Amino acid sequence: MIVFFFLLGLLFGSFYTVVGLRLSKNESIVSPRSHCTNCNHILKWYELIPILSYIFLRGRCKNCKTKISIMYPAIELFTAVLFSVCFYKYGFSLELILGLLLSSLFIIVTVSDLNYYIIPDVIIIVFGILIFIYNIITKGFVDACVYIIYGIMIFLLMYLLMIFGNAVFKEESLGGGDIKLMGILGMIHKPIISVTSLALASLIALPVSIFFLKKNKDRIIPFGPFLVAALLIITLTELNTDTIVNFLTNK
Repeated sequence: MIVFFFLLGLLFGSFYTVVGLRLSKNESIVSPRSHCTNCNHILKWYELIPILSYIFLRGRCKNCKTKISIMYPAIELFTAVLFSVCFYKYGFSLELILGLLLSSLFIIVTVSDLNYYIIPDVIIIVFGILIFIYNIITKGFVDACVYIIYGIMIFLLMYLLMIFGNAVFKEESLGGGDIKLMGILGMIHKPIISVTSLALASLIALPVSIFFLKKNKDRIIPFGPFLVAALLIITLTELNTDTIVNFLTNK
């Protein structure tokens, strides 16, 4: 079954790449069919096989020989690994659904934010609805509504951080997409866990930010992937409120 989820991850990774790239440009994810962005060559079915097609084509378009970005096989492979890890961790359970949801969100946000520095609202809305449905199934309708309030609280916290950051740095410190993204992530755990994930995201992003600041003259850092990655790590490691409280109180 781990092999099955690995293969499933390869397929979804290919699809999520299309979703992240096209939605960021307000394009349909259905049409036109997958094609070379340089010569518009419509890809055949065998040119869409995850990983293998990239290897067989030697990383170039079959028609115009333009180099294909390594991002495509890398995203496919990483999605496959995430799906496999989630199944290994949870097996067939409701928790597996959450793991796959967060993994999927991480991949799509990474593709869109790294390439276009944007997290489309449609992604936020769709995953917000899916998380709400998951909460209804696992917690009941009343508690699911309570977790919406938690999400709003985290959204407001991020908004205040943005205002503070803008005042300190005299420029935009957080994007609107990051704030809305953290809002729906705040619907998954209790606020203390969400705040912890925010701190972890900042810690993970610190060394990467140094690289981006040197490479990117616009001083834009895609923070969305770090937000999802941090919460995914916390979810997979099953960090809970009691553990955090005990750590803070030295118990």
